[in-house]
Amino acid sequence: MIGLISATAAGAAARDRLAAAWPDRTRVYDGPVGDAVRRAFAECEQLVCFLATGAVVRLVAPLLGDKASDPGVVCVDEGGQFAVSLVGGHGGGANELAREVGELLGAEPVVTTATDAAGVPGLDTLGLPVEGAVAAVSRALLDGEPVALRNDSRWPLPPLPVAPEGAYGIRVTDRLVEPSGQEVVLRPPTLVVGVGASRGAPSAEVLELIEGSLREAGLSPRSVAALATVDAKAGEHGIVEAAGRLGVPLVTYTAEELAAVEVPNPSDAPLAAVGTPSVAEAAALLGGGELLVPKRKSTASPAMATCAVVRRPARGRLAVVGLGPGARDLLTPRARAELRRASVLVGLDQYVDQIRDLLRPGTRVLESGLGAEEERARTAVEEARRGQAVALIGSGDAGVYAMASPALAEASDDIDVIGVPGVTAALAAAAILGAPLGHDHVSISLSDLHTPWDVIERRVRAAAEADLVVTFYNPRSRGRDWQLPKALAILAGHREPATPVGVVRNASRPDESGRLTTLAALDPATVDMMTVVTVGNTATRDIAGRMVTPRGYRWQTSEEGSK
Repeated sequence: MIGLISATAAGAAARDRLAAAWPDRTRVYDGPVGDAVRRAFAECEQLVCFLATGAVVRLVAPLLGDKASDPGVVCVDEGGQFAVSLVGGHGGGANELAREVGELLGAEPVVTTATDAAGVPGLDTLGLPVEGAVAAVSRALLDGEPVALRNDSRWPLPPLPVAPEGAYGIRVTDRLVEPSGQEVVLRPPTLVVGVGASRGAPSAEVLELIEGSLREAGLSPRSVAALATVDAKAGEHGIVEAAGRLGVPLVTYTAEELAAVEVPNPSDAPLAAVGTPSVAEAAALLGGGELLVPKRKSTASPAMATCAVVRRPARGRLAVVGLGPGARDLLTPRARAELRRASVLVGLDQYVDQIRDLLRPGTRVLESGLGAEEERARTAVEEARRGQAVALIGSGDAGVYAMASPALAEASDDIDVIGVPGVTAALAAAAILGAPLGHDHVSISLSDLHTPWDVIERRVRAAAEADLVVTFYNPRSRGRDWQLPKALAILAGHREPATPVGVVRNASRPDESGRLTTLAALDPATVDMMTVVTVGNTATRDIAGRMVTPRGYRWQTSEEGSK
């Protein structure tokens, strides 16, 4: 929960905007400011104070305890110009909150954390449990001293300025190692513990078995991703409590699913009790991986719990990112975050140039020219399979005539694929023209490089007969100058010559242009590959120079309205 505190009318107005935008995330604290801050500090994970920074410093200073547990505090000035990350930039999430608040209120986020200011990911912001000399290694990264990375699990990380060797080190491992005074250890969630238990097994017995098994195998409990068991034990208190104490989810499977898993130590006892010859080993192995600890029983007499430990291989990460039509303010916050998270960026050279300044230092950029879409898709998937965090970029929405399709055709289930939507050209053009897509519409690419023309023509004819608004992508190039006239002629067989047609070139870019014409008047020679052409249906109208398609309601003309 985010506590909101203000003292003046201007602060309250900004506070209320935030509360209205985030009704489920925020709580307004009224009353004397000092009391409000103290209550919010004790009750909330984060605070946004619409007060002077000096006042907030004096109010929160006596309340500060530990950076790992204190809430993050963001301060917004009376004029709403700045959102300052004041306390808990990393641990309390104040840096990210300042960016969110700034975006919502139109304020400039002010982040002074050294790593953020230098564009280096904070070692305590990577989403992994961290141990060791965080401050010392972070300083070494910032000062340009050689920091060696040892990624035992090939866990996908954002770009870090690391070296093959160095006096300082970062180690990514699930092994139970003690970091040195110049080392940071990151704990990836690679371990799954399968658990079986008799009815009424004490949680202490279950937890002691799990922790002892991990310790003897030299594995860190902070790398446990989940406990797994049979669904008949989903409510078993000892197992549920153990998962809670470890801070991990409890995953359950049916007896039939577990019985299909080949295990080294099957038994008749669980088969008779829950219908599968193995619970602990089968539950741990069901998602794949290497069995590190075969089934073990607790030491109690009688033993009421069993466990087994599996290491699942780390999965590379491929984010397919839509950059929008070109304007920086139409690049979504999610897309920005994925660009900064990626250690490898793959894309068309001209698209890379658009966002190069948003990349973290050290991001490896693999760029190529037009016509290499399939090669880029293969490269991105191969890099993800090597355990990298990869961003594959495309303009507009990456899933619309862009890179998502060839990438997913190459990808298999051994990597994680994340789709990041973007504003596609049809939507950007529609916003410039008015509301041409107010009813059913279709997008058709007129490029026959990947689709035979007879297929494209059949689709255009179907859209014409169905009276759909049509947006043409890739309408005309120097080598393809006859397809657009042919498509327009097909539509003209089903629509009036005066049907509105919108032509938008370089939507949202500095040299953007848009115009409204008609089906009869459009000159295809004025169209190129940077243009989107939208042809209205029989209900589309030109209203005060704007292209509008009604939403299916009864169309009322000005003459009808005057009756």
